[in-house]
Amino acid sequence: MKSTDPFYLLKQSLEGEVYTSNVQRIIYATDASSYREIPQAVCKPRSDEDLSKIIAFASEHQTSVIPRAGGTSLAGQVVGKGIVVDISKYLNRIVEFNPEERWIVVEPGVNLAELNQFLEPHDLQYGPETSTANRCCIGGMVGNNSCGLHSLIYGSARDHILEADCLLSDGSSVVFKALSTDEFHAKCSGNPESLETKIYQNLKATLSNPSNQESIRSEYPDPKVVRRNNGYALDALLETDPFTGNGKKINVCKLLAGSEGTLAFSTRFKLNLIPLPPKHKGLVCAHFNSLQEAYRGNLVALKHQPGAIELMDDIIMNCTKENIEQRKNRFFIQGDPKAMLMIEFARETEEEIHAIATKLEADFRAAHLGYHFPLVLGNDKIKRVWALRTAGLGLLSNIPGDRRSVTVIEDTAVAPEYLPDYMDEFDQILAKYGLSCVKYAHIATGEIHLRPLLNLKDEADVELYHTIAAEIATLVKKYKGSLSGEHGDGRLRGEFIPFMLGEQNYQLIKELKRTWDPNNLLNPGKIVDTPPITENLRYQISQTREFETTFDFSEQKGFLRAIEKCNGSGDCRKSVAIGGGMCPTFMATKDEDKTTRGRANILREFLTRSDKASPFDHEEIYEVLDLCISCKACKSECPSNVDMAKFKAEFLQHYYELHGIPFRTRLIAYLPRLNQLGRIVRPLTNFIIGTKTFKTLIGFAPERKIPSLSKLSLREWYKKPILLNGTNTRKVYLFADEFTNENESEIGIKTILLLNRLGYEVAIPKHHESGRTFLSKGLVKTARQLANKNVQNLYPIIGETSPLLGIEPSAILAFRDEYPELVDASLKNQALELSKHTLMLDEFIAAEFDQGNIDASLFTTEIREIKLHGHCQQKAVASTAPTKRMLEIPINYTVCEIPSGCCGMAGSFGYEKEHYELSQKIGELVLLPAVRQTPTETIISAPGTSCRHQIVEGTGRRASHPVEILYEALKVR
Repeated sequence: MKSTDPFYLLKQSLEGEVYTSNVQRIIYATDASSYREIPQAVCKPRSDEDLSKIIAFASEHQTSVIPRAGGTSLAGQVVGKGIVVDISKYLNRIVEFNPEERWIVVEPGVNLAELNQFLEPHDLQYGPETSTANRCCIGGMVGNNSCGLHSLIYGSARDHILEADCLLSDGSSVVFKALSTDEFHAKCSGNPESLETKIYQNLKATLSNPSNQESIRSEYPDPKVVRRNNGYALDALLETDPFTGNGKKINVCKLLAGSEGTLAFSTRFKLNLIPLPPKHKGLVCAHFNSLQEAYRGNLVALKHQPGAIELMDDIIMNCTKENIEQRKNRFFIQGDPKAMLMIEFARETEEEIHAIATKLEADFRAAHLGYHFPLVLGNDKIKRVWALRTAGLGLLSNIPGDRRSVTVIEDTAVAPEYLPDYMDEFDQILAKYGLSCVKYAHIATGEIHLRPLLNLKDEADVELYHTIAAEIATLVKKYKGSLSGEHGDGRLRGEFIPFMLGEQNYQLIKELKRTWDPNNLLNPGKIVDTPPITENLRYQISQTREFETTFDFSEQKGFLRAIEKCNGSGDCRKSVAIGGGMCPTFMATKDEDKTTRGRANILREFLTRSDKASPFDHEEIYEVLDLCISCKACKSECPSNVDMAKFKAEFLQHYYELHGIPFRTRLIAYLPRLNQLGRIVRPLTNFIIGTKTFKTLIGFAPERKIPSLSKLSLREWYKKPILLNGTNTRKVYLFADEFTNENESEIGIKTILLLNRLGYEVAIPKHHESGRTFLSKGLVKTARQLANKNVQNLYPIIGETSPLLGIEPSAILAFRDEYPELVDASLKNQALELSKHTLMLDEFIAAEFDQGNIDASLFTTEIREIKLHGHCQQKAVASTAPTKRMLEIPINYTVCEIPSGCCGMAGSFGYEKEHYELSQKIGELVLLPAVRQTPTETIISAPGTSCRHQIVEGTGRRASHPVEILYEALKVR
């Protein structure tokens, strides 16, 4: 190993981790941009000493260091062929906090949302708040000079960095902070051999030169453009006391902000903090008949000191009309506006907001701008407005095919007063090429995110990609704007910096880079000396490969295009502190290869660039997908609705056809049928499966308790429909799923008795198992056979007045989630119709109660509190709201949902010996501690069978199925 691995010594010397495998290098070859370049290695340092060793190693071996945090960069900032250094896993500590003086010292891997959660009890916050707050890191924010929704009042990262501890390219340590003129000159007179001294001398020579001063002031963006990120911020340092005598201290930290890790490797930041905004907020949602009206309306709104103004065009709004989930969020929209401004105010009282809104509306009407100006108040309603905008963008990003909204001209910014004319010319340029753009984002500061649809697998569109970038750069310069407002230059816009800033200024920033980094060790090819923007693109110029699949991916135009919906935004890296379910394996490990994005990268790479006869014949894919627990959170929480559980199942089907089905996989998949055989000798079966020997033999963790067989199966207990006493009002069908039927029949029995007591006749129809065990283990073709049979059996009898009900979420929701895309084409319409009338029991009872068909007086008036853990697939495909609604039918029952993601058991995953430890880590993130902290008199509830097993094994507390709780609450059973 030592003789063949050039990174052997580095691996031995670091406290942290070094990876050189193809899998890790592929996973880190992309970010959220359109670029791809395979690095030599990936490092995850644990300390400053590790960072020093990495820099020394890179220098000795003439390679480069590429700092990386959340990997959400849109301009290819963290893509490169050197050593990618991921600081997010370990270098994420809060070092020092001073609430009185309002500052905090953090390591670069601290997550923004977690930082603000820490600060909130002190009524403080870090001002810049990007849309990626739940996953981005402070290091990346400083590197990109990030802004956010409220940049109008909070500015950018550059405005809030006080000090930075850095490692320079020669490995020396330095602290940058605000300096008086005398202190600055002292730095310039330091040790002439010191790199720090050379850096200060370069700045002094550059910024003292009158010709350079004139060039910077005339060529850099208009000072009125607050979102500015072109080149290095020499303009910010120029306007300080050493060069202007204005009394303003010079702080080189302002140069580091926006430098994208090309000048130094920052190890700590001292950040300025600001008070939280006033508690009362309001949104004036101004409706306009044209975009030009909205551009002019923005100037009117700015006079009223808003906190933010966001633009949304009619394309985004129209995308939400046909979306059932989003229709309820259109409550504030009147008619069909061509554009809308969402103008936010935060004040100490609601009366102040009403007064401002009234005056603003009067000014709009006086200017003959707009036609409807509703004021939205209350956090819940305001969240729904923002959700509508976000959902519209998500729907746009899901356009099937190879043409996708690309980042190339999405980040331009001009002074707001120039925006109407700028956008008019912008539209003319795009129209010339038959293109148009959705228009949205931060209009208050003159920035509108604009993404044309292009196919970067097509040579003509790649050429157009460059042409549009060049022509828009010319337009931006005409209006003295910034080609990048907040997303950075990276390798996407670096090519145009000589034009945007002028050749003289470009030579200045090149010399600055050479001074700081003479051997081009730190993130080369970004900002200066960048390759052409069409080099190293993520996709190859080629036709998209087509695959024969068991699942129907036609809606996404094929399996590969479904995978390519992952744009690298990194939502799957969000912090567990923020809530939600995606992605539990990342939350537990902080490893990129355990994210949905990492898995999508591996699938895309090997399915497009494999040299094997079958691109599915790669153990690398198998190993990465092995830790996907198929929780389905990505299906609902990923903006692109990437369904990694389905991708995994489809891949495994192909892989097993090549390599055979492992014994344990087959055993778990066929468990429902094996249980039927085991029932013949039930006592012996239960004894055997409880032994350590058996669990060891089949590869299960000995710590686990395998679910035993019930004394009677549900079908054995149920011989015929139980008729009602009196008039039969309605008949329902109960799906006797494979888990309830064999292992927890008492829950099924209580379900039938409850429904009967509520006035429903219950029948168990003829059906097969749901196929969930086959789907989870990748035996998709067998699952398809079961789906076909179930649709054929149930479609004729299930309808609006005779629904199919289920109590195990993973089983019953297969009818709504997988079946329509799994059954034979001839059965697809029947499967879709059947899915409309297939409900979780919770959904049915909650709806019946709301319609007045269930009487709350049938239930106890006893006071009880319930802690609910929702099932992953229920959250992804349906909702936990009906479960909470059902459990609160007894008038004194109150439900609090545990803010947990996956429980960690995930079907058989947590039983498998190699997955046991990770399963427990996932459970310990939120769920298990929350259960332990719950008073014993509070009822614990979980609808999923795996979840209930994880809870009892991890805490000793029994969790009840919601139907058990409601049944026990009946006054008469």
